[in-house]
Amino acid sequence: MTYFNQEIGGQKEALEHILYQNPAIEKALGVLREEFDHAYIGAGCIVQTVWNDITNRPLNYGIHDLDVVYYDDQDLSLEKEVEVEERLRKLLSDIPYKIDAKNEARVHLWYEEKFGQTIAPYTSVEDAINSWPTTATSIGVKVGEDGAFQVYAPYGLNDLFGLIVRANKLLITRDVYKAKVEKWTRKWPELEVVAWDKGGR
Repeated sequence: MTYFNQEIGGQKEALEHILYQNPAIEKALGVLREEFDHAYIGAGCIVQTVWNDITNRPLNYGIHDLDVVYYDDQDLSLEKEVEVEERLRKLLSDIPYKIDAKNEARVHLWYEEKFGQTIAPYTSVEDAINSWPTTATSIGVKVGEDGAFQVYAPYGLNDLFGLIVRANKLLITRDVYKAKVEKWTRKWPELEVVAWDKGGR
């Protein structure tokens, strides 16, 4: 069944169903709920699990990292971020992905050195997700204190379920977008890529 152009409630239920078929993501969501209730699993492993499900590939295919994002503006030190990442790695030592944890409150401290432009400090995890490179990958999922599956997807889920790669031009450059497109289409040739000059947000 395709969930492209379906109502958002049904899409979120489908997303939850797909992700919970991936044992690594299911475990990570449980750990985050217990340890870091304000954190999301975001971007690549979420999107790529869905792509794999839709294209009938093994759910782990092509996934290398599990990205955890959180927000702590009380401690912007790299040492604290590393401490959080190491704790998560120990708690999730049996999953097949590398754990990458980022405090979105400190991204502005290193962004210029890595990407060549300055950015204002993010005000929340959601503020950070709003700026991620593509519409489909601008997504975070978590389990709330009540046990309910939660999704933050500022650009909706149509591009995700439609296998559409579209630039989110809030921060991304043409070159970064091109590199991501080339990497992804080698692994998932079914993706429909919207050219930089033809669209984007």
